[in-house]
Amino acid sequence: MLPPNILFILTDQQRWDTCGCYGQALPVTPQLDEMAREGVRFEYAFTSQPVCGPTRACLQTGRYATETGVHINHRMLPPTERTIAHHLADAGYETGYIGKWHLASTGPEGGPDDFRTRAVPPERRGGYRDFWLAADVLEFTSHSYDGHVFDRDMQRRDFPEGRYRVDALTDWALEYLRSRDGKRPWFLFLSYLEPHHQNDHNHHEGPIGSTRRFRNFVPPPDLVNASGDWRHEYADYLGSCHSIDTNLGRLLDELIWLGMVRDTVVVFTSDHGSHFRTRNAEYKRSCHDASIRVPLVITGPGFKAPRGARRAAGVSPAAFQPRGVSELVSLMDLPPTLLTVAGLTPPPAMRGRPLQQLLGPTPPADWPQEVFVQISEDHCGRAVRTRRWKYSVRGLHVTGADPAAETYVEDCLYDLAADPHEQTNLVADPAYAAVRAELAETLKRRMAAAGEAVPVIVLTPPTPLS
Repeated sequence: MLPPNILFILTDQQRWDTCGCYGQALPVTPQLDEMAREGVRFEYAFTSQPVCGPTRACLQTGRYATETGVHINHRMLPPTERTIAHHLADAGYETGYIGKWHLASTGPEGGPDDFRTRAVPPERRGGYRDFWLAADVLEFTSHSYDGHVFDRDMQRRDFPEGRYRVDALTDWALEYLRSRDGKRPWFLFLSYLEPHHQNDHNHHEGPIGSTRRFRNFVPPPDLVNASGDWRHEYADYLGSCHSIDTNLGRLLDELIWLGMVRDTVVVFTSDHGSHFRTRNAEYKRSCHDASIRVPLVITGPGFKAPRGARRAAGVSPAAFQPRGVSELVSLMDLPPTLLTVAGLTPPPAMRGRPLQQLLGPTPPADWPQEVFVQISEDHCGRAVRTRRWKYSVRGLHVTGADPAAETYVEDCLYDLAADPHEQTNLVADPAYAAVRAELAETLKRRMAAAGEAVPVIVLTPPTPLS
């Protein structure tokens, strides 16, 4: 009997609260909401690095961005790194990749190692051997209704005229699914660009009509009293999310039609969120939940019933509530999870743990009580997020391009129980000195576990009371 197929769907810059199964009031994600009812929704899922390329390196390898050297954008994933594609291919899987890669280029634009607008050569594809239809930086080779990717033979493949980018990528993913012969299990990594903004237009480009369709959105509470550009951008942002969801439905229905649904694990998540330029000069690269918290829903074998199983049995999906896992989880946990799906033992180099461990009646007593986040580009930072606290530091005498610092200074402390939208920074409040000291030790422990040198963390002097 073959191990399950795996369809991994990654969006770019999608907040968790865009989804109905996480509380979104508008009908933005009905397909994902049904998938959550039939599978498993991870309530508190977080990225390990709130920027595109580094997160992708983490997802492909199961190792932290500083371990692979891809701690900022436009860094090549070293060919020596063993990826999930390598592991699965060695276990007999067909491996395919569609969409945005962002792990091929390094060095200056226009240099010999710059593939941001050129076809990615096979040796820079991270072990995806069988099927390839991608661009290194998709926002550089396309817009919402025009552009191109490159195929396995490095030949240009243009979007059909007038076809929205999400629709075009999904069309090609459906072609891939229809071409499987069932002799080998397959692993397809489908990496959408949306709802990321279009860089050269400085705008989120939802499908035509998005601005009007979602103009009555309710802004997330963390944005309400903030500046940023969310007032002009959020409707199209939701439009992009809705387009992804519609295409998720196309993919899931195709699995039913092809008879693959009972044999396929489907993972839906995003690389990071977006704070709409309310925390720094752009959209992410901060410790805040708006940057680091993401949706994560999994269905298929081992993750409750696959889509269509209850429908086929004559039971309404609406009768089932999402099965929620409340433990804190990280995108670092996904690589070992995928290998476990395939019946493989994750190698010790992978830093996360299989999420299957959380699906029994009792979670493991030693499951981490915090997630660890590395931050780059805006600044060189580190953070831990527990159920109650958010604690972050930033490197002293370094830039955001530096991988690490010897000394860090405290940056943020939020009490998420009293202040879930992170409006009041308590880092200088003397009442929380003991909390900060304890979290600093937790952070240093997590940095050491990620292969980093244990730093000095300078505690913030208390602000004198007036």
